Amino acid sequence: MAFLLAACAEMLWRDKPIEWRATRLKELGFGVGLWNWPEHDIAKLEQTGADFTIMNGYLRGRLTDDEGAVELLTTARETARIGKRLGVKRLNLHGTGLGDRGLPVSPIEVVTGAMWLKAEDTLRRICDLADDENVTFTLENLNLPVDHPGVPFGRAEDTLALVSAINHPRLRLNLDLYHAQIGEGNLIELCRKSLPWIGEIQVADVPGRFEPGTGEVNWRGIAKALAKMGYDGPIGMEAWAIGDADAALVAFREAFTLDD
Repeated sequence: MAFLLAACAEMLWRDKPIEWRATRLKELGFGVGLWNWPEHDIAKLEQTGADFTIMNGYLRGRLTDDEGAVELLTTARETARIGKRLGVKRLNLHGTGLGDRGLPVSPIEVVTGAMWLKAEDTLRRICDLADDENVTFTLENLNLPVDHPGVPFGRAEDTLALVSAINHPRLRLNLDLYHAQIGEGNLIELCRKSLPWIGEIQVADVPGRFEPGTGEVNWRGIAKALAKMGYDGPIGMEAWAIGDADAALVAFREAFTLDD
């Protein structure tokens, strides 16, 4: 059983230029995940020939109100065109823009019914944009207790509710199991419920957000369960290396490499 494995370039070899990191991941046989593209030289990244699996799909905006939706859609279109230069497979969204340390630019403590309806409308417009640009967006779950307090639609049950209600092939889930373990747990059942809408699965161990094998999660068990479900899509390590980055990638690969 072979999953497509990738890793977030920003979180590894942090003393190296981003194009060096992308090249190194390519050499090691991994896809490359990126965060915000304006921080990088896109021409140099193009030259690496790396397989860019996911990238932040917007620069600013929110799902929950008219002004935020306009900003989200405008920057998502701009980002989609950059993403196509790199051949990025998925463009990632959140309920609101994230600032320093992953904190929401516009924190929302109570998500009202009107906000849910607006979020659904905004995501349907994202699907129209995705059709126009021939790209795919994902909506990522986040955790509220530790890393992202105040982000609307942060829980996996919320992102699943939105994506499944819209049920459009160009809007998928970026199911982040690190965040889900902190906020919700029951990871295998969450994967099973989410399976028809998953575009990518992201992983890091808990606590600490380091590579698989450094914390409490049984990644081998999750890998076997995913294979039994028939999932053969991308799995991205969005984790810090507790020590050597190459060793972290070896541990990640071992956790998600199964015998036929």
